[in-house]
Amino acid sequence: MKTSLKIRDLESRVGQEIAVSPWVDMPQERIDLFAKATEDFQWIHVDPEKAKNSSFGGTIAHGFLTLSMLPKLIESTFEFSDRKMGVNYGLNKVRFTSPVPAGAKIRGRFTLAKFEQLEGGVQTTWGVTVEREGADKPAMVAETISRHYF
Repeated sequence: MKTSLKIRDLESRVGQEIAVSPWVDMPQERIDLFAKATEDFQWIHVDPEKAKNSSFGGTIAHGFLTLSMLPKLIESTFEFSDRKMGVNYGLNKVRFTSPVPAGAKIRGRFTLAKFEQLEGGVQTTWGVTVEREGADKPAMVAETISRHYF
């Protein structure tokens, strides 16, 4: 369920988990489309037959595909009712801590790490943990920065 938030109300919530996204499917088709878009055709991502004999037992999503799913995870999780525009400002940290096998489901956990005033808006830094359904270890941890303008 999507949560409606006000940017101005987030300042008092630094250090808190703000939202958890719904699960999102990571089928082989999505992995193949990402490979085509980026021209990254490494066999561990796109060759199911060869990947069966790997230590992963099958194909896995590109780490950068997992990272690029952040906008989808955010968009399906929350919206900001009091901003005119939001932009991705960058990343401080990204670690791909375990593979995402083709056919797995992932979701994001979003913790507000920092809230800073800007002229005409604010900058938020989010700690994001991307979980894989049924896995003990997260697939990715990242710190992402967004700017929101009023």
